[in-house]
Amino acid sequence: MNLRRLLILHALVTFAAGVVLIAAPGLIPGAVGVRVAPDAYLVCYLLGVAELAVAFLSFAGRTLRQPEGVRLATWTMIVFHGCTAAVEIYAFTQGIHAAIWANVALRVAVIALFVHYGLRRKGQP
Repeated sequence: MNLRRLLILHALVTFAAGVVLIAAPGLIPGAVGVRVAPDAYLVCYLLGVAELAVAFLSFAGRTLRQPEGVRLATWTMIVFHGCTAAVEIYAFTQGIHAAIWANVALRVAVIALFVHYGLRRKGQP
């Protein structure tokens, strides 16, 4: 594994999440017991678009050669997943199903991968 491969894998998974949030808005929230009414699908659509934008940055970041660009892409992924994990923990304190902890753990693992391959190894292939 290296940063380039991590960015490609991250782009694919994030792209898939974005597509699912747009095509089947209730599917991902339903996995943690959240029912989204059809009149609230716009929230899922907006989240899906954000996922697509992050996927684009991740995919485009695989070709960066400038250290500043590599660090910016890496930090963006760390901040995205860190903020998302924080909001998921907050949602748990507000009563969301404990299944959300699996997603929090996944995000922490993704953060650790970006720290290792993007910051500690300085984005080296």
